[in-house]
Amino acid sequence: MNKGAIFPLFYLPPIEFFSKLLQYKENALLERAEHFPKQTYRNRACIHSPQGKLDLIVPVIKGSKVHTKVKDVRISYDFDWQRLHWLSLQSSYRSSAYFEFYEDELAPFYEKKFDFLFDYNEALLKVILKALKLNIPYNYQDIYEKEYSDLVDFRSSIHPKINNVASNRPYYQVFDERNGFIPNLSIVDLLFSQGPQSGQYL
Repeated sequence: MNKGAIFPLFYLPPIEFFSKLLQYKENALLERAEHFPKQTYRNRACIHSPQGKLDLIVPVIKGSKVHTKVKDVRISYDFDWQRLHWLSLQSSYRSSAYFEFYEDELAPFYEKKFDFLFDYNEALLKVILKALKLNIPYNYQDIYEKEYSDLVDFRSSIHPKINNVASNRPYYQVFDERNGFIPNLSIVDLLFSQGPQSGQYL
């Protein structure tokens, strides 16, 4: 039997996140107590735009000098990032095979305002797991531990600056001919391209 794993919670997570979550679905924990690290997938998703790789970043309210637990990080609405993200998703994937298939499920996340990043990411995660037809129960880790002997720790290994070779298997992308295949993008890139076959790819 696989030992369990602890995961950070990401915004529209990369494909790698879901392949690992599937691997450890018997005992998956979401980290709620870590201090919020900058420049990670926690508030960033990478999509395939007409110009190539594009980062969509959810702005967060800058905490005071006291470190903020990830579950307490608030989303900033100083500018209309929701409209910008939705327009970017539409311009990147409107011509993909399955964008319209999932559009109605995702659109509300770019209209409704959530206070906390963790709640926003988790609500999105539930919609994506349903779209992938994956039934993966998970629990929460509410006490921060720097290291684990009994869990595989993905809190810092799934990162924009770390290339994961396992997620590099090509599938058709909308702008393949223009930009070539871009690996390990947000799960929405796979969903909009592969639709119901996405779970099999994972």
